[in-house]
Amino acid sequence: MSSGLLALLDDVAAIAKVAAASADDVGTLAVKAGTKSAGVVIDDAAVTPRYVVGFAAERELPIVAKIARGSLKNKLLFLLPGALVLSLVAPWAITPLLMLGGLFLCFEGAEKVSEWIWPHAHGGHQESAAAPAGAGGSEEDRRVASAIKTDFILSAEIMAITLSAVPDAPFWQQAMVLAVVGTGITGLVYGAVAVIVKADDAGLVMAQKGRMALVRATGRGIVKAMPGFLTVLKIVGTVAMLLVGGGILLHGFEVLGLPGPAHAVHGLAGLVAHGGFWGWVAESSLVLLVGSAVGAAVVPLVEKIIAPLSARLRSARTG
Repeated sequence: MSSGLLALLDDVAAIAKVAAASADDVGTLAVKAGTKSAGVVIDDAAVTPRYVVGFAAERELPIVAKIARGSLKNKLLFLLPGALVLSLVAPWAITPLLMLGGLFLCFEGAEKVSEWIWPHAHGGHQESAAAPAGAGGSEEDRRVASAIKTDFILSAEIMAITLSAVPDAPFWQQAMVLAVVGTGITGLVYGAVAVIVKADDAGLVMAQKGRMALVRATGRGIVKAMPGFLTVLKIVGTVAMLLVGGGILLHGFEVLGLPGPAHAVHGLAGLVAHGGFWGWVAESSLVLLVGSAVGAAVVPLVEKIIAPLSARLRSARTG
């Protein structure tokens, strides 16, 4: 009897070890995949705050929470099952879809740069982020819906990058990694967004009601620094989009049997420095240049052909 119990306990211990190892594997793969998605995550955090601009302060966090719930729904209910089905029935399609996402990132980044250089050149294409102070109801719903649509595209890119990072993992591990990365990134992005949109309010309270001079000075510093911080965040987000988009395209061409562009970038970077920090800087700069060039080529194509055609199709459906 005792030997049977000991054997059972040994089996339970063995199963527990396997489960612990599997959990460690999922955690390791999730960190690896999440790191590859960093550029898209930065852009997501940089883009979202503009959707709460102009609303009353008490509506800012509820709006962020609505967008976060929509983002989680995008990832877990739609994109995760879609990614798993894709990995089962058409794994060959992952790289082309990933490259389409990279093309979109290049387009978005280049369009932002173009908007900074020519502020009114893209007014018809870019949705205005302004809203009357205190606006609610339909305006709030419209803004939230727009943010969730934008998030869907960025979330699709995150999930595709995540899936491409674990191509040889068992099906259940892929599912767990996608779920962990999707949930973790949503919490990270929208937690950061909540802090960003309320930082100026917190600084104002500190400046007005702080009991110590240091607290009041810190509050004033936060209020003064936030506009510049948001500008830096936008720049970092744009650079991240172009860098990640260019990198995805170069890697995608390699996977599809066209290694020439990636080898050219690596070779040119090697002329500047062989590995190390400066080698990384040189290669990243060249990848950024590739992303910018591709995006600059796609912007007029979208604005002159694709966007007007899409508008006509929508008009035909509604008419």
